[in-house]
Amino acid sequence: MRIIVAVGIAIGIVPVCAQSPAAGEQTAIRITRSGAQPARPAPADYFTGSARVDTPFQASAPARVSGARVVFEAGARTAWHTHPLGQTLIVTAGTGRVQRWGDPAEEIRQGDVVWIPPGQKHWHGAAPNSSMTHIAITEQLDGKTVEWKEKVGDAEYGAPPRGQAASASAGPRPRPSQAAMGDFAPKLADITDNVLFADIWERPELAKRDRSLVTVAALIAMNRPDQLRSHLARARQNGVTQEEVIETITHLAFYAGWPNAVIAIGVAREVFERK
Repeated sequence: MRIIVAVGIAIGIVPVCAQSPAAGEQTAIRITRSGAQPARPAPADYFTGSARVDTPFQASAPARVSGARVVFEAGARTAWHTHPLGQTLIVTAGTGRVQRWGDPAEEIRQGDVVWIPPGQKHWHGAAPNSSMTHIAITEQLDGKTVEWKEKVGDAEYGAPPRGQAASASAGPRPRPSQAAMGDFAPKLADITDNVLFADIWERPELAKRDRSLVTVAALIAMNRPDQLRSHLARARQNGVTQEEVIETITHLAFYAGWPNAVIAIGVAREVFERK
């Protein structure tokens, strides 16, 4: 019987149950673990400002889709460029901008999905005062996914995005502290706006995202729900995610007390459920 089976295998009558290693590798599910491919600095030839790129998956024939996770610090952006088969952007944190050639820039926020049509000249990156992270998904055409153009100038980047141009032409809005307490305590409002927000918050030694996380943690520990509410909104704009806020509150429950954590969770839910 063993002889019959052996002959059958040799001439192809009896199927072979196990695939060869090469075939098995081609059909196996592949998992790339978090951190296995560290992010690298974005190439200065095609980016302005500080940005990091992680390429978790690349196209393998017959597939032609590849993706990258890009983290832009405040003010960072790509150069103008096009994609032969278009591109999809999924914003996962922070606030950014995207602009099609000839149109005003559009503001994009966490949760937004952006489709750029094939051949459309455009750029994308962080807002001037916020970091931004997105997943970029592109397809290859004849082995090519992108064609880079000139860099985005400071004047182009600094132009108000769509919807903000009209409000800018109407004159500057009152600064946050002036609106809240300027008529009652003008000096305190002036110090808050010109020293705290215009100086301390703009210092480059810490990213605004990190400053937000530090401030939020301090307000949770001190049980200051009113101030926490406004700083959570600022933190959301600066790229702090809902998951990071929840983990911060959970961590602080052991150090700052359970009542503080419960109050902070209620405030965070209110802020992150607000559109």
